[in-house]
Amino acid sequence: MNDSQKFLLDETRIPTAWYNIQSDLKEPLAPVLNPGTGQPIGPEDLAPLFPMALIQQEVSTERYIDIPDEVREIYRLWRPSPLFRARRLEKALDTPARIYYKYEGVSPAGSHKPNTAVAQAYYNKQEGITKLTTETGAGQWGSALSMACNFLGMECKVYMVRVSYNQKPYRRAMIETFGGQVVPSPSTETSAGRAILAKDPDCSGSLGIAISEAVEIAAGRPDTNYALGSVLNHVLLHQTVTGIEAMEQMTLAEDDVDVVVACTGGGSNFAGIAFPYIGRKLRGERDVQVIAVEPAACPTLTKGPFAYDFGDTAMMTPLMKMHTLGSSFVPPGFHAGGLRYHGMAPLVSHLVHTGDVTPTSVHQLEAFAAGVQFARTEGIIPAPEANHAVAGAIREAIRCKEEGTSRSILFNLCGHGHLDMQAYTDYFAGKLQDYEYPEAEISMALAGLPAVPK
Repeated sequence: MNDSQKFLLDETRIPTAWYNIQSDLKEPLAPVLNPGTGQPIGPEDLAPLFPMALIQQEVSTERYIDIPDEVREIYRLWRPSPLFRARRLEKALDTPARIYYKYEGVSPAGSHKPNTAVAQAYYNKQEGITKLTTETGAGQWGSALSMACNFLGMECKVYMVRVSYNQKPYRRAMIETFGGQVVPSPSTETSAGRAILAKDPDCSGSLGIAISEAVEIAAGRPDTNYALGSVLNHVLLHQTVTGIEAMEQMTLAEDDVDVVVACTGGGSNFAGIAFPYIGRKLRGERDVQVIAVEPAACPTLTKGPFAYDFGDTAMMTPLMKMHTLGSSFVPPGFHAGGLRYHGMAPLVSHLVHTGDVTPTSVHQLEAFAAGVQFARTEGIIPAPEANHAVAGAIREAIRCKEEGTSRSILFNLCGHGHLDMQAYTDYFAGKLQDYEYPEAEISMALAGLPAVPK
């Protein structure tokens, strides 16, 4: 066993292709449907929002898709990202488990989000688009897309969930520093936002609402497209650089992975670390346990049905089959803003449905306790979202101790918490609380699921 704690690759080892898990699925994804006709959509339905290159990636079944040289050149600013063995955490837990983490917080935006932001901005620019609109929860995605647009000479407008807009002023400043324009959502700029505010002037917002606003603006302008930070197949595809690098770094560590853990909100960072490993499992090359950790306050995978639903609150998007809490679901304002989406990526939902991914949930206090323990042992303060992955990894390490087994655990530390310190301040002050979303409210949101012909 290599005794080094840090496993690095040089820039020549930046992946040259993304891995497409659709090539290895046991059964194909359910089609995306037109909400008006109930029929599968075609490229022309997505063309008002996305460039054709991304639409093709959305439906591709090729195993590997080449990464453009210009995208790889920007990746060089932070890729390959480091992989660490968490020896101090192992010691604190007194576990026989070997814990590794891939650290995506080294990117300029401080998270994994630029992996797809740069790619999406590139493909849009190639097709003559000059401006992108998007939504953001905690601000990680908005920061990443603003950065990518700046690098490629494009404009960026970000609709930020209002509760996060108020909780995280430094994320707003980061978006603006990179050149993006940020607006609290729901806003008065769109008909979707105005309709929400007419019903609830104090609405705290949701990712579903912010998506509606960004889509509305993009659909109405020929020079503007929409970019999504999670959920869609092409977004998850771009994130697989993380898992591809991790596999090579685990070889440097003279080890291999038994358990992969990642937090899940829309599914992008989870897919990034897990899909290359799941693909290997699907091809019969090596078994692996894969755990998706979500917040108990937004229990999409653990309590939401696997059903067709809209991706946004205003019901402007096509229908996707996914685990969902209902597009009208507005979660409480807990601090993991990037995990507050009502649905889950269709690919992640599909893999849960086929039994290849095990979902679990973590309450807010357990997540922050795990984050603090990680910071005090490993020296990195995780983002609130990443705390859920840390908590999941700790659970597995404790299970190894109880069972007397030595397994290798890998998790994705998808971002740092340097701009989220108010959340930690509130945690230490005892202001945070666990929140179990009421079954009655979930049932109310699910009552509005669209009827889809069988």
